[in-house]
Amino acid sequence: MYMSYIQTNSMHMKKYLLLFFLAGQTVAALAQDSEGKTPYLTKSLANDAINSVVVNTSAGGISVSGKSGETPRVEVYIRGNNGRELSKEEVKKRLDEDYDLSIAVTGHEVRAIAKNKHENFNWKRSISISFKIYVPAQTATDLKTSGGGIMLDNLKGNEKFTTSGGGLQVDKLFGTIRGNTSGGGIMVSNSGDDINLQTSGGGIIAKNCTGKIKLETSGGGLRLENLKGTINAQTSGGGVEGNNIEGELITSTSGGGIDLKQMNCSLSASTSAGSLRAQINKVGKYLKLDVSSGNIDLELPLKQGLDLDIRADAINQHPSKISGFSGQWDKDHIKGSVNGGGIPVSADASSGSINLRFN
Repeated sequence: MYMSYIQTNSMHMKKYLLLFFLAGQTVAALAQDSEGKTPYLTKSLANDAINSVVVNTSAGGISVSGKSGETPRVEVYIRGNNGRELSKEEVKKRLDEDYDLSIAVTGHEVRAIAKNKHENFNWKRSISISFKIYVPAQTATDLKTSGGGIMLDNLKGNEKFTTSGGGLQVDKLFGTIRGNTSGGGIMVSNSGDDINLQTSGGGIIAKNCTGKIKLETSGGGLRLENLKGTINAQTSGGGVEGNNIEGELITSTSGGGIDLKQMNCSLSASTSAGSLRAQINKVGKYLKLDVSSGNIDLELPLKQGLDLDIRADAINQHPSKISGFSGQWDKDHIKGSVNGGGIPVSADASSGSINLRFN
């Protein structure tokens, strides 16, 4: 049973990693656009005490950083169609004829806007206009692009960002974080407070985050590592991997298996398209596992008081091997308590088996 679970979940996670890799290329492209390149235009923000950034571009990526040691500024990077390099003269000609590009500061807010002048536009003449912006850490953002990835780091405040054509990469953000993409993967790390990130076109990786965390994808898998808080992570297009979670985790998938290790939390996990493995170091307020077309491999803490309600076609454990159990124990149903009872534990593998262990 366990090898079957590993093979099934491995297949789903390989698919997830490929989806995330492909979807994340737009984020990588944004970094490549500026790496070692001279900006087409640079505007200093050193005297403006910026606390708000608004960016809107239809054909490029956006990066906003609050990293200390950088001079506040806006850098503009422009490339031709399909990443082709253009001369400064050709860039200026296309900007003048086809685009409105403006960077303005009002109060303590910088607005960087790039938009096409024409409704019917020859895509062969299109250019990618990307913004790389350095600001103080205490800065709010409102970012929109339909043709590139978005990267944010080292910011504290209300951060709102959306793209329909690229991935999202977030690091060291604290505050209210709202991000959405319909065409890429998401990577969030070292962040906290109130996080809500969604994609319909890629996988999600979340590492070293705290607080209220909501993650949702319909086009990839989930990888959750070193998270603490109230976590809600859903996918309909891949598997779920989790390691070292504290607080509460609610997760589900209709497109893969679930593999959870080093859980120290309240947990609700369900899948309709694979098997489930859960290694529980300490159950929080509850544990609920539900699998409709696979098996469950469940490891519970040996000395914790638990009330068990476990159902499956077959349960691979015998009560004689568990000290302190009282109640009903059949081959397909366990209803009883261990260590005097206490925390409710339910697991249901309606058409599979459950391998139960206490450690």
